[in-house]
Amino acid sequence: MTNTLTPIIPYIEGDGIGPEIWQATKKVVDAAVSSAYSNDRKIEWLEILAGEKAFNQTGTWLPDETLEAIKQHKIAIKGPLTTPIGEGFRSLNVTLRQELDLYACVRPVRYFSGVPSPLKEPEKTDMTIFRENTEDVYAGIEFANNSAEVKQLLDFLAEQLAVTKVRFPDTSSLGIKPISQEGSERLIAAALDYAIQQGKKRVTLVHKGNIMKFTEGGFKNWGYDLIEKNYPQAFTMNQYKEITAESGTEKANEALEKAKNAGKIIVDDVIADNFLQQILLYPEKYQVVATTNLNGDYISDALAAQVGGIGISPGANINYKTGHAIFEATHGTAPDIAGKGWANPCSLLLSASMMLDHLGWFEASEKIMAAIEKALQNNQMTHDFAQMIDIEELSTSEFAEYLIKTIEKTN
Repeated sequence: MTNTLTPIIPYIEGDGIGPEIWQATKKVVDAAVSSAYSNDRKIEWLEILAGEKAFNQTGTWLPDETLEAIKQHKIAIKGPLTTPIGEGFRSLNVTLRQELDLYACVRPVRYFSGVPSPLKEPEKTDMTIFRENTEDVYAGIEFANNSAEVKQLLDFLAEQLAVTKVRFPDTSSLGIKPISQEGSERLIAAALDYAIQQGKKRVTLVHKGNIMKFTEGGFKNWGYDLIEKNYPQAFTMNQYKEITAESGTEKANEALEKAKNAGKIIVDDVIADNFLQQILLYPEKYQVVATTNLNGDYISDALAAQVGGIGISPGANINYKTGHAIFEATHGTAPDIAGKGWANPCSLLLSASMMLDHLGWFEASEKIMAAIEKALQNNQMTHDFAQMIDIEELSTSEFAEYLIKTIEKTN
């Protein structure tokens, strides 16, 4: 982006309901920027292609020009994309993340008053998930049963590493789960930096290190080591355990209270399956969460359900070192409702609000957030929420128009 006041931002409409929610989002974002800054700032939108539209126009699902445009302009926003079948891509979304090394999937989860939720007190859920985005099983290193690759791998495991725990070798498929120190540290550092910037007091490392001691357990241990070496603003529960072992629980409790009174960030860790219980029982205990890729996938969607579903869940994929970032709708393409005006644009709208924050355009971002809050409080909702509480619904475009009118009234 050559001009910070008139940035060129590439966008991908997306497939299925993508074009509908993108048009709604673009109109609302433009209205918010105009309301906040008059003629002083403006986004120049640049369409780039991916998914079905790209395939229909160019014969490829992800043109090289699309990746080059994002690399050049740093920031992009996208609707949901179809995963092509038998075309060499495991997932277009995963490919974009890996090609651009967007190592942090950032998912803020909060409740908006008026949204139907299965919880009695959904407002207690307010946390930001930092999910490692490039490693783990999403690296795509797996081989089908009965393949030559599986036979070679089984032979290597048995002959070179004396592995005997593959229960049914003749019918097993095999996958490899890489989790690195470098990948873990940069993700956890991003979570700590965010907590410091936002004035948060708790960061939680979520892992399955009790079973996978060198991968998930490594994530936890590398995280604690990194924090203790580089973040004097934090006190870890690993330090608490060390003080307990050396001097007893009383001294450890004193150190913990001293850290809290000094305003330090408390960093703890929770086993993934236990965490899925905790976010239902005591969601108010957690603020910033750093976790591995697969765990983050489960946790993000579970938390979204607590506040109304992924239709109102934003997300960003960010490389904090290079500055590259893609902001996206976190739901699927929903082809069964495409063209009906039922689609909820809130996921993409809230992701656009994250994008504006990323640009430092906080005033415009706040206008979008306030307008969505007002709309939902006043039961101005799209089909997904309206049918749940039996009220009259707004179409996708009508919902956008309501937001725009709300924004314009704040001028």
